[in-house]
Amino acid sequence: MKIKYLPYLLIILFIACKKNDTSVAPIVVPEKPFTTYTILKGEHYASGYDSNHIVIIKTTDLKFTAKFDSSCIYTATNIENSEDVNKLYGFSDNKSSHHLFSARIGWAYYFKALRLFGYTYNNGVRTILQLCTVPIGKEISCRIQIDAANSNYVFTVDGLTVKMPRQANEAQAVGYRLYPYFGGSLVAPHNVTILVRDE
Repeated sequence: MKIKYLPYLLIILFIACKKNDTSVAPIVVPEKPFTTYTILKGEHYASGYDSNHIVIIKTTDLKFTAKFDSSCIYTATNIENSEDVNKLYGFSDNKSSHHLFSARIGWAYYFKALRLFGYTYNNGVRTILQLCTVPIGKEISCRIQIDAANSNYVFTVDGLTVKMPRQANEAQAVGYRLYPYFGGSLVAPHNVTILVRDE
């Protein structure tokens, strides 16, 4: 064999021996981390964020995952306050204070169950509606949507959907983010930890 043909022969052998791998490696999108909010004993507001820092939002759809641990189990010392609803997450609306217009998912532990609520203000009038009970330690998929066409807030928790009236004028919720808060009138009876992950 002439030497001048050797490079061509090597190229042919290389191509013939190369595997024809057409598989594509899957794209793995890492989950966002949870933010830990701790409400210290005797307090209303949670640590884990700067309560003086206002996060402005403009949205029609707030999605997040929440997780409660055993620190969220408590017994009210005053039976009149046993159904006080604490706040989990949400937003003010209608370019107003959250005590005028807002939508949040609330929570409370009573009658041996952790209960989630739709919690709204419309023109300063508060409405609270129980959505469901949820297990301690489970990751809970939560969503608050604006249905401007039908003047509703749409609350979804783990696939269960409930509508509550909305009287805001804006097509979107225009306001600021609302974070975990213990109360009503009660303060945290001990340190309470809640995990939230924005989706």
